[in-house]
Amino acid sequence: MILLIILLFIGLIILLIDIILLASFPDFTKKPGESTNYLNMSIVIAMKNEARNLENLFPSLETQNYPKDKFEVILIDDDSTDNSYQKAVEFSNAKANYRVLKTKDKKYPGKKGALDFGICNAKYHNILITDADCMPAQSWLAGYSEKFSENFDFLFGIAPFIQSKGIINKISCFENLRSSILTFSFAKLELPYSAAARNMGFKKSSFEKLGGFSNAMQTISGDDDLLIREAVNQNMKIGIVDLENSFVLSNSKTTFSEYLNQKARHTKTSLHYLPVHKLLLGAWHLSNILTLFSLILIPLNPLFGLPFLLKICGDLIAVLFSQRRLKYNFKLYEIPLLQLIYELFLIVNFLNSFRKTIPWKG
Repeated sequence: MILLIILLFIGLIILLIDIILLASFPDFTKKPGESTNYLNMSIVIAMKNEARNLENLFPSLETQNYPKDKFEVILIDDDSTDNSYQKAVEFSNAKANYRVLKTKDKKYPGKKGALDFGICNAKYHNILITDADCMPAQSWLAGYSEKFSENFDFLFGIAPFIQSKGIINKISCFENLRSSILTFSFAKLELPYSAAARNMGFKKSSFEKLGGFSNAMQTISGDDDLLIREAVNQNMKIGIVDLENSFVLSNSKTTFSEYLNQKARHTKTSLHYLPVHKLLLGAWHLSNILTLFSLILIPLNPLFGLPFLLKICGDLIAVLFSQRRLKYNFKLYEIPLLQLIYELFLIVNFLNSFRKTIPWKG
């Protein structure tokens, strides 16, 4: 009986927190201000064997509703073995605001070293980073310009996956949605802990004040989350870019092994979060998993189904009222199943994160 009461209490707390998180979650429909101040910005993109993806990246950068003389694009080739460098040079030759550089004498290994090389070579004070397999929406630059004008040190925006067919895509999109609800709601509650490097920006001086990536080398990844951690430690001003059409789209992984490797890198990084964030996130995920496994106890007492029902109500509310903001569309009957898969993979990914370091690109 005591166990049932505890699980019912946890289920009620989960439902309440889901409602609070949803109330804090931005709607990403904010319109630009009346007076637009076009700040100079440098876009830094590290690439490694991305020849196929550049065909989607370049058009999205060219269709930005932003003056071309106010931004530059720096593409950093990190020892690609395909024709990424040649393809980038071919496209950039006719563009006065594009540069393609090859990494040399990297200060840090992996992607961090390529990004650091690009940041050091950037002309402008306001830095944006994204990935070569991404497609920034038309107001991406405008959204960051507006927020940088408010004197933020670090900024990050929404980075959903393109929803398509296949179970890996569906799992990835659902995980992205659930993670985004936590990430942006925590940020709105002044507890920022994570960001997606494919939609992130910062002042160059703020990056340098942190010592660049020097304090974020615990994992090969973490060019986003660990920078946010260091910015929090330094009491810097961290904000979110919530302007309409300021998101960055990308394709999810297509194979199970790629998905597991990606999540292993991300989870490994989370092991280095600040203690307060690990405590809050750990308590949240553990509570969800406990109420999920209350199903196993139903044969002992049917009332053990109540904590599960409370949890599922919270899940449905959170997903149904937030998914359109991230360009997702999950059917009602899919949500409980995807939630079950999501939480089971939390356990799998946690165990998988203790593998040896995984390179950012093969």
